[in-house]
Amino acid sequence: MSLTHRGTYYKIWLFFTLLFLEMDAVIAQKDSTEKLCLDTYVELYYSYDFSRSNHNTRPWFLCSYHRHNEVNLNLGLIRTTYKTKRVHTRLGLMAGTYPNVNLAHEEGLLKNIFEASTAVKILSHKEIWIDTGILPSHIGFESAIGKECWTLTRSILADNTPYYESGVRLSYCTNNQKWIMRILYLNGWQRIQRIPGNSFPAFGHQVTYSPKADFSINSSSFIGNIEPDSLKKMRCFHNFYTQIQLSQKVGLIVGFDIGLQQRYQRSNEYYQWYSWACIMRYMTSVRSFTTLRLEYYSDPKQVIINTQTLNGFQTLGYSLNFDYSISKNTLFRIEVRGFQSKDPVFFYQQKPIHTNYSITTSMAVSI
Repeated sequence: MSLTHRGTYYKIWLFFTLLFLEMDAVIAQKDSTEKLCLDTYVELYYSYDFSRSNHNTRPWFLCSYHRHNEVNLNLGLIRTTYKTKRVHTRLGLMAGTYPNVNLAHEEGLLKNIFEASTAVKILSHKEIWIDTGILPSHIGFESAIGKECWTLTRSILADNTPYYESGVRLSYCTNNQKWIMRILYLNGWQRIQRIPGNSFPAFGHQVTYSPKADFSINSSSFIGNIEPDSLKKMRCFHNFYTQIQLSQKVGLIVGFDIGLQQRYQRSNEYYQWYSWACIMRYMTSVRSFTTLRLEYYSDPKQVIINTQTLNGFQTLGYSLNFDYSISKNTLFRIEVRGFQSKDPVFFYQQKPIHTNYSITTSMAVSI
């Protein structure tokens, strides 16, 4: 081994030794902020799709509220959180139609893990954290937990980007809380385990700027191979959104995604897809909101959404929903939603059509 290599390995060893010594001191430290919390979330729903699928399912590109004409559980979640001033540990287990669809490619009990992570603050005087494990996705403004989202159902762009990820995340928050910056080392595009035969890690970034409490701008990215090494295809993806409270009663979210993926291994040509969503929410009373959504998803080369049609998936979506807080912990929602596609990608009585309409109601209870 050359002296140059020895010097490099020594620097790496020294860095991680100092890091683990600091982390060990953090874990051993006792402080008055130690806290153990347990919370639960249950969301039941009924969705009626006017296309009346024979399989009692909604369109295949939706992974939330997926069942048609039946009362069902979208997400049942129980989560425990342990916190001290410098250590956070979370474990969340889930069941419902959402994990059945969205985690179908994961093995065994991994399908039931919502989150399993540990975070350590590595410097006492700076908000620098290292998170490891199964984490919520750094991409997008919507999550699997319905009560956290402005609309009852998720946007097309949310249902076709990661809701979760696994790996390591390094985060930094400025002292004034206006900037949050993250870099991520990941196992793949919405993967707990890597795809068999894939030995390449994926990477991501996130920057959020919040100059004031009612305004934020976010930029997130992903880059990585989404196939086994023998079929290597690089995917590059960027997500941008802004959220602003225009007045005491009116809020606005605007999001835009764009992605590139190699046509085939070692190709210099890339397929492209993009999507956008605009959501406006109006407070109709102290306990109620009305929300309007307009969205569009364009994937003509069928990278993400496969239609097996000439023009691929090029679809306009719109929805109107009403929310009412029955109590502090109980939320009732109803939503009317429609899709209109360039190609006949939907079906009615086994015949291809260009449109799809549905109505969905839900009851969410959190404790």
